[in-house]
Amino acid sequence: MTETAAEQCGLSFQKQADDTLSVFFAGSWKSNQGLPPFNKVQQEIQSNPQYKHVTFDTQELTDWDSGFLTFLIKVFNHCSQQKISVNDEGLPQGAKRLMAIATAVPEKETHTDKVPDPLLSRVGAQTIEVVHASREVLDFIGEASLAFLKFLVGKARFRRSDLGLIIQDCGAQALPIVSLISFLVGLILAFVGAVQLKLFGAQIYVADMVGIAMVREMGAMMTGIIMAGRTGAAFAAQLGTMQVNEEIDALTTLGISPMEFLVLPRMLALIVMMPLLCLYANLMGILAGFFVGIGMLDLAPMQYFYQTQAAVDMTNISLGVIKSVIYGVLIALSGCLRGMQSGRSASAVGIATTSAVVTAIVFIIVSDGIFAVICNALGI
Repeated sequence: MTETAAEQCGLSFQKQADDTLSVFFAGSWKSNQGLPPFNKVQQEIQSNPQYKHVTFDTQELTDWDSGFLTFLIKVFNHCSQQKISVNDEGLPQGAKRLMAIATAVPEKETHTDKVPDPLLSRVGAQTIEVVHASREVLDFIGEASLAFLKFLVGKARFRRSDLGLIIQDCGAQALPIVSLISFLVGLILAFVGAVQLKLFGAQIYVADMVGIAMVREMGAMMTGIIMAGRTGAAFAAQLGTMQVNEEIDALTTLGISPMEFLVLPRMLALIVMMPLLCLYANLMGILAGFFVGIGMLDLAPMQYFYQTQAAVDMTNISLGVIKSVIYGVLIALSGCLRGMQSGRSASAVGIATTSAVVTAIVFIIVSDGIFAVICNALGI
């Protein structure tokens, strides 16, 4: 420190009692003028282990800036480590307020060994979360059911133009991906069946396998999974973004039910379009099996057609269509539920979108298992 800085910035000590050290500040304490080293305070405290209290006297302090605060923080930290109490009454009011702010938030500790919660505590917390989430799902399903009943009696409030746009997005614009996936699924089923049935000379039954599998199970399920990843995610992203922008709150403030205005058109669109997409997927899958049958197994086109017609009956077709309607409702509810539950940040919208896809696919698989049990019990 230069002589000029030494004259402008003064630091001295005085022992007030057997266990109290008083620190005197004088002159101008600014960073650009050079400050006394903190070692002086450290050496003074270490020279007398009996010190239990530290006080300050700033009556002769003329000016100060952040350098003075930095010096004080070092003194406070050192005293805390040595278990010495610090009395800040002698500091300027502005310095006291800034020190209170600086010491209000403790430093973040890293690599600390945290004691895990007991097993019963974790099980209880998870159970409470599951019960709370189940209650929210049931409340949402109930509100959606009431909105659908209002639609049936003509009292639901939503824009018909929105319904038309959503139907277009869920229907015509989904045809390319549904066509591709359904055709490939039918192709795979036909190839797998051809390899096995060829061993027994029963290639003709590839038509039965592909037709029944597509119409009864794969057509509706693959369409549902495609729409969950495509449309369900879009629903969650749209409503989540509206939640971030507080548009849903604005609708509620205006007295417009978000369930009728936002959820109902999306649910109606999937209820209408899913059966049509399912029938289209069935056709594409059977067409893929047809190409394998006449190209790989040397079956006659009409022979494959008649075999498929004999295997696939209206019971199987109706079962697939009913499944597709249920899947459509589940996809719409999952996407809208996660969108309405979204937080108010960009990352929350992404989380809601992912959760909507996962929830819809899980619901589809679970409902398909329930259908399998019911059909087995009814002998269908």
